[in-house]
Formats: sequence, structure tokens, C-alpha cells
Amino acid sequence: MPARVPDRRFEGRVAVVTGAAGGIGSGIVRRLAAEGARIVATDRADGLDETVAKEVGDGAGDWVTVAADLSSSEGAEQVVATAIDRFGRLDVLVNNAGGGIIKPFLDHTPETMRETVDRNLWTTVHCCRAALPHMVAAGYGRIVNVGADSVRNGLYEHAMYNAAKGGVHGLTTGLAREFAQAGITVNTVAPTGTDTPTVLSRPPDAVERYRKTAALIPIGRFATVEEVASAVAYLAAEEAGFVTGQVVSVNGGTAML
Repeated sequence: MPARVPDRRFEGRVAVVTGAAGGIGSGIVRRLAAEGARIVATDRADGLDETVAKEVGDGAGDWVTVAADLSSSEGAEQVVATAIDRFGRLDVLVNNAGGGIIKPFLDHTPETMRETVDRNLWTTVHCCRAALPHMVAAGYGRIVNVGADSVRNGLYEHAMYNAAKGGVHGLTTGLAREFAQAGITVNTVAPTGTDTPTVLSRPPDAVERYRKTAALIPIGRFATVEEVASAVAYLAAEEAGFVTGQVVSVNGGTAML
């Protein structure tokens, strides 16, 4: 039975979701829109408009898409400016843009290492810098970063990806403390392996990596996109106002406190 979606707790709120064209990002769009958020969805991948239209559906809140490269400050500023111009406010920023070039560390090139950091860390840094002045002025904000449980468990062939996502985890705690008294919370959701369409397609070059990842999960399966989106939605909501600076693992017990 599908999980019950809470009432429309994002009614009147505006949420920017990065990396929204598929996988976890489209699931986050679906969840926030179902709870009443007006959505600014951004990605550099093709098919963004079609994906968001499908996920938001008829009768949901207003939405707009922005094709942008968030590894540059200009791209991030364009997205935030769209939110302010279209809706007059920005309440929630979900930094989901990412995606690693996953390979053995010594197989990386300077270019693939740079791209992994650009996709995961710099996208988050630039979007936070663009969004935070508006949140400070409003006295309210929720920033939810999508990190990675592999930062904690040292997952197979993930060293460079972990370096980038580890930076996101560190940025989370620093920003959370700096902006705690400005009405802004900053948290990270750190998923383990998640059944996105790409994962479910089981590309041949990744089958062994998926097997090793699944073997680490006590619950015995990957997360669903909906399970990750649920954690994001909680931290993005007004009710989570006393939760900040946390890395919330959605990991089936892979690492336990």
C-alpha cells in the first residue's frame, strides 16, 4: 500500500528543486507538488518540461522549469531569480543536482574528477549562495541537500564521489550554524542505493557495483524514490523547524548510530 501523503503543508510555499528531470529529483517534485508547493524545477538534462508536467499533474500548484548549468554561479542565480520573478518568494531549496562518475579512483582523469565535484558540490554551493539572501530577508527558509550514505560507509568505487558529497555534508553543518538564528534550517538527506529508473535498468557496467551495494543493506533492498522524497519533504516543511545541521540517512540500516 502506498504511503499516505500528508495534508497540503506546503500550501503557499515556493520550492526550488534541482536535478529535477528524473530519478530522485522527479520524485521530490511529485511529493512537494502533491503537498501544495509551487515548484521551480531545474536541470540541464533533456525532457525537463515533460517530466515536471507528468509529476505535478492536473490541479496541482503552479510550476515553472529552468534549464541551467548550476555548476556556475550564473546558472544558480538564474534559477533563484526565476523563483522571485514568477512567485515573489523562495521558501525551500532542495539541492538534488548531482550524479557521480563512478569508477575506480585510479581510473579517474582530472576531467572526470572535476566534473564529479562540479556536479555535486559546486551546484550546491552556488544554489545556496543565490538563495540565502532571499531567505534571510524573509526570515524563513528550508535548505535540504541530497548527500550520500556512501560518505559514511566507503562504498565500492565511490572515493571521488564521496569526496564531493562529503563536501556537501560539511557545507550543511557550517551553514546550519551560521544561519540558525535567521529562521533558516539546513539539512542533508543521505540515501543509500535507490531504485531510480537508471538503477532499475541495471546497466551492464554497474551490475557488480549494485550487487555489492545491496549486500551492505540489512533490510535487503534498495530504497524507493518515494522513501527518499518523504525524508526530504519532512525536512523541507515548517514543522521541522527545530531540526538543523543533520545528515539524515535513508539507508535501510547500512550505517547505524
